Amino acid sequence: MIYLKSKSEVDKIRRSGRIVAELLNLLEKQIRPGITTKELDKFAEEFIISHGAKPSFKGYYGYPGSLCTSINEEVVHGIPGDRILKEGDIISIDCGVFYEGFHSDAARTFAVGHISEEAKRLIDITEKSFYEGIKYARAGNRIGDISNAIQTFVESNGYSVVRDYVGHGIGKELHEEPPVPNYGKAGRGPKLAVGMVLAIEPMVNMGTFAVIELDDGWTVVTADKKLSAHYENTIVILENGPEILTII
Repeated sequence: MIYLKSKSEVDKIRRSGRIVAELLNLLEKQIRPGITTKELDKFAEEFIISHGAKPSFKGYYGYPGSLCTSINEEVVHGIPGDRILKEGDIISIDCGVFYEGFHSDAARTFAVGHISEEAKRLIDITEKSFYEGIKYARAGNRIGDISNAIQTFVESNGYSVVRDYVGHGIGKELHEEPPVPNYGKAGRGPKLAVGMVLAIEPMVNMGTFAVIELDDGWTVVTADKKLSAHYENTIVILENGPEILTII
C-alpha cells in the first residue's frame, strides 16, 4: 500500500532531509586521498547524532555502518572500514537519517583528488539522469514514466542502469511502497499522486548492468569490474510538481 503524506509529515521529512543534505555537503570536503571510509562513517554518525537524529542505516537488517561507502566498481552497500581512499578513486556515499519519526535518504558520487575524464563523465551523466527522471514526477503520471526517462538518458550516453536495485517510497519506514526502478516502460506502474514521497536513485554502470553481491552479504559490485556511480534524492510530489527534500 502506498502511503501518502500529509503536509505536516512532509515538513518532518523535509527537516530530516536537510540534515542529510548538510552532511553530504560536509562529507564532500572530508573526502581526500589518505582518509579511510571508517573515518568518514564516524564523522557522519557524530554529525547525525549531534542534530538529535539517528542514522537510518545502522542496524538495518544488521548493517554495521551509518553510511554506505562504495568505491570504484562497488555499486551500493559498501561497508565502511579500514580501506584508504586513493587519488583517482570515486566513492559513492549513501546516507539515511531518521528524525522526528521520518526517514530521508540521499546519495552522491564524489571524486577522490583528480580523477579521469571518463569517471567525471560517468558521475555527471548519473546525476543528470536523476533530473531527467523527476521531470515526470508529477501527479497523474506513472512510476514507469520516471523509470523510462532515466533509462533512456543513461543508455543514450553509452552506459547501463542497474536492474537488481531500485528506488523506493520512504517515510516512517526507510523502504516503503512503491519500488521505483531506473528502467522500464513509460505509462506503467502505480499512478503518482500528491503527497507521495519517493527516494529516486539511479545507479549507473560504465559497462554491463549485471552486478554481483560479495561474500560480506552487503557490498554489490559490477560484474565486469568497471566503474559505477550513484545519485539519489528524496522527493515529494506536490500540486505544482516535485520538490527535492535532500538538497540545500
